[in-house]
Amino acid sequence: MALSRVCWARAALWGSAVTPGPHVTRKLQLVRCGLAWGAPRLFDLPCRSSKLHLSPKADVKSLISYVVAKTKVINGKYHRFLGRHFPRFYVLYTVFMKGLQMIWADAKKARRIKTNMWKHNIKFHQLPYREMEHLRQFRRDVTKCLFLGIISIPPFANYLVFLLMYLFPRQLLIQHFWTPKQQIDFLDIYHALRKQSHPEILCYLEKVIPLVSDAGLRGHMTELCTKIQHGTHPAIHDILALRECFSNHPLGMKQLHALQMKALSRAMLLTPYLPSFLLRHRLRTHTTVIHQLDKALAKLGIGQLSPQEVKSACYLRGLNSTHIAEERCRTWLGEWLQISCSLKEAELSLLLHNVVLLSVNYTGTRR
Repeated sequence: MALSRVCWARAALWGSAVTPGPHVTRKLQLVRCGLAWGAPRLFDLPCRSSKLHLSPKADVKSLISYVVAKTKVINGKYHRFLGRHFPRFYVLYTVFMKGLQMIWADAKKARRIKTNMWKHNIKFHQLPYREMEHLRQFRRDVTKCLFLGIISIPPFANYLVFLLMYLFPRQLLIQHFWTPKQQIDFLDIYHALRKQSHPEILCYLEKVIPLVSDAGLRGHMTELCTKIQHGTHPAIHDILALRECFSNHPLGMKQLHALQMKALSRAMLLTPYLPSFLLRHRLRTHTTVIHQLDKALAKLGIGQLSPQEVKSACYLRGLNSTHIAEERCRTWLGEWLQISCSLKEAELSLLLHNVVLLSVNYTGTRR
């Protein structure tokens, strides 16, 4: 009976051709009147089943999570396919993707540091050691990447850029895009390039000995050059005894000749193919940054550095730390900091030459 009433009601509401009886018609009229006077409609009544459906926002979230999950599955299958069929290409692909993630993380960290500096009016030399070192390295990485961006501007030049990146990774790519083996090999190559300038720098120091006015300083300079030529690692007091020679004539920063500045630029892994005034400016700027890093590192303490941070700090200051034990690196870095923190701004030429004086005969370095 109830089923028949529902059928007749649906037929009447949707204009069915079936004609209901008079009793049913009267019921339908009463229902319509009730709807017209504001009786609660069916879709206004609470329904338990409506609670089971998700909101549109939840549906979108679930769809996004589903797409992300499927993408991860497909990406994992793609990686396994490359690893099985193209192992060499897979290594390069993995290094490249990790490099992109690392440089993106570096960019976000550098932006956060710069924002904090701007908000609190902090200068570069007032930053903690790790933040100073991060900004210094990030600037060098951006400068190297900028060259790739410039040469890829012409149409279809990006294909040539990818080929050049594959053929010349040491010259065109930053360390984030080097394989572990390439990192060791390329650092050895760079150190070999800067070692080529060591004899030239030491030879120039011998030539300027007669120009030193003080007899005692001449004797100290001669003794230091003799020790280094005989393969002896100089003591800290032997180097600090000559600080006066490197603050004024003949070895002050303003008195350096063009050939000597080119040799010192190669020792610092800076380009020597610039005019003299630009070479002097770059050497002064680079040495000042290292001096500021040294002061921040002395406040932090060498013991707070990780093994990789210690090796990176030593390599920046002239020591090929890739083949030296960590403890030996910490000892050498401690000697460097003792010299650096004892120097004034006018004596930074000694810190610049210390890249050669303190590293050339250190135990464990490759000859």
